Amino acid sequence: MSTQPATAPQGDFAVTLRIVSVVVYTFLCYLTIGIPLAVLPGFVHTELGYGSVMAGAAISVQYFATLLSRPLAGRSADTAGPKQTVLYGLVACAISGAMLLTSALATQWHAVSLVLLVSARLVLGVGESLVGTGSITWGIGRVGVSHNAKVISWNGIATYGALAIGAPLGVAINNSLGFSALALIVIALGGLGYWLAKRMESVPVVHGERMSYRSVFFRVLPHGIGLALGSAGFGSIATFITLFYAAHNWPHAALSLTVFGTTFVGARLLFANTIKVYGGFRVAIVSFCFECAGLLMLWLAAEPTFALAGAALTGFGFALVFPALGVEAVGLVPPASRGAALSAYSVFLDLSLGLTGPLAGYVAGEFGYGSVFLFAALAAALAVGLSVALYMRGGRGLGGPATA
Repeated sequence: MSTQPATAPQGDFAVTLRIVSVVVYTFLCYLTIGIPLAVLPGFVHTELGYGSVMAGAAISVQYFATLLSRPLAGRSADTAGPKQTVLYGLVACAISGAMLLTSALATQWHAVSLVLLVSARLVLGVGESLVGTGSITWGIGRVGVSHNAKVISWNGIATYGALAIGAPLGVAINNSLGFSALALIVIALGGLGYWLAKRMESVPVVHGERMSYRSVFFRVLPHGIGLALGSAGFGSIATFITLFYAAHNWPHAALSLTVFGTTFVGARLLFANTIKVYGGFRVAIVSFCFECAGLLMLWLAAEPTFALAGAALTGFGFALVFPALGVEAVGLVPPASRGAALSAYSVFLDLSLGLTGPLAGYVAGEFGYGSVFLFAALAAALAVGLSVALYMRGGRGLGGPATA
C-alpha cells in the first residue's frame, strides 16, 4: 500500500472523506475520555469514600498529563511520523482502560484503587496529546497544507462530538452493567482504534529544517494567548452554567450545554472553509466578537430563554477560534516542525481550561455566578484586540488580502 499522500486535485467530498478517515482516531480516543468522565467523581466519592476535592482532582490530573506531554507528542509526530504517534496514543488509551479495570477490582483497598485510577488518568492524558497531535498532522499529510483549517476543524468536531456522546453513554453503561464494564469498553475502543490505524496508509515524515520546541513555542505564543483568552468562555460555561441556572432557580441547565455544543459543531461544519477564503485572523476577529456577545447575553440574562440564546451564540463564536488562529500559528514554522507547532499551540487550550475554573470560581464567590460570564466576555474582548494587532503586524490592514 502506498505511503504517499494524494497529490492530484481532490474534490471537497474526497478531501473530507480522507480527513474523516483519520480524525476517527481522535473520536475513539475522546470516547475513552468521555465515557468514564461523568462516572469517575461518583466512583471516587461513593465507592472509595473520598471527598469532593479528591474526586475533582482525579479528573483534573488528566489535563496536567496532557499539558506536560504536548512537547513529546509534537516531537513524535515530526520524527516518528503521525501514524506511529497515533498508534502510541491509542495503546496508551487501552492501557488506561486496563488500569481503570484494575482499580474497579481493587475497591476494597481504597488507597490502592485510587492510585490505580489516578495512574490511569495520567496515562490517558498522554494518550490524548499523542492522538490529537498525530491525527491532525496525519490528516494534513493526507490532504495537503491548503486544507489545514479543514483538518483542524474536523478534528475538533470529533473531539467535542465524542465527549458529548461519551458522557451520557458512560452513565448508562455504569448504571446497567457496572464500572468494570465501562473500563472494558475503554480497553476495546483503544484496541479497535489501534487495529484500524495499523491498516491505514501512513504519510512520509517531513524532512528539512526543524526548530527547537522552545523556539516553536515562542513563535506561536501570541496565537496561543488568543486561544487561551477565547477558551475562557467555554471553560466558564462548562464549569458554572449549571450553578448559574440553579442560582436563578431555572430548570434544564443541561440544555444550555447541548445548545452550546450543537452550534459549535454546526459552525465548524458550515463555516470552516471561511478560514481558507478570508484568512485565519479575520475569522478569529469575527468569532471572538460573536463569543463576546454571547457571554454578555449570559451575564445580562434575566430569564432562561435569553441565557439559552447566549450559550448558543457563544458556542457559535468559539467554534472557529482554534482552527482560525491555529492555521496562522502553523504557518509560522517550517513543515518539519508542524507537529511541534500544533502541540505548543494546544498547550494554551489546556492551560486556559485548567486556570479558568479556579479564577472564575474566585469571581463567582466575590461577585456572583453571572459575573463569571462578564469575566469571560472581557477575555474574549481582549482576544479581539490581540487578533487585530497580529493581523496588522503581518502587514495586512483590515482591508488587505486573506492569509494563505
